[in-house]
Amino acid sequence: MAEIDRMLEANEDWARRFPGSKPVRPARQVAVVACMDSRMPLFQMLGLEVGDAHVIRNAGGVITEDTIRSLTISQHVLGTREILLVHHTECGLQATDDVTFADTVEQATGRRPPWAARAFTDVDDDVRESIRLIQESPYLLSRDVRGTVYDVGTGRLREITDPAAPHHSQARGGPLQQGQESGA
Repeated sequence: MAEIDRMLEANEDWARRFPGSKPVRPARQVAVVACMDSRMPLFQMLGLEVGDAHVIRNAGGVITEDTIRSLTISQHVLGTREILLVHHTECGLQATDDVTFADTVEQATGRRPPWAARAFTDVDDDVRESIRLIQESPYLLSRDVRGTVYDVGTGRLREITDPAAPHHSQARGGPLQQGQESGA
């Protein structure tokens, strides 16, 4: 059976137990930006229920233009005011770099992605960079943001409290932002 078939069957079970709709505005007025990693069960690990928070996930949990778009809608239209970042140990984006990734995609498809993968080597620095990007966004009503790193081996979150931000990411305005030119 295909995995999607299994998911559709699971939805039938969910629909039988469905408690009913919740308000569109998150009850806890928080947005969570996290990596898409399947080892992070965000609702369970953060004590969230359906309807409590907006959850925005992408590769690495990095702050991209689309992440800012989603956070802006979350705040202006749906009333969220706090942002929690959840990055994690052993992230797949630590296993590559932007140029190598773009080269791999181009070799496989014949097309070079116009966006940067936003690979990183130090997860703590990447959290700091994400905090900086949120704090510098002119579109958000609230820049009340805190960053964490989830340890995939222990299940614990560790808050990044050191405000020192690393150098500006090459992916933010560097040559990789404008078409992924080859070479480092």
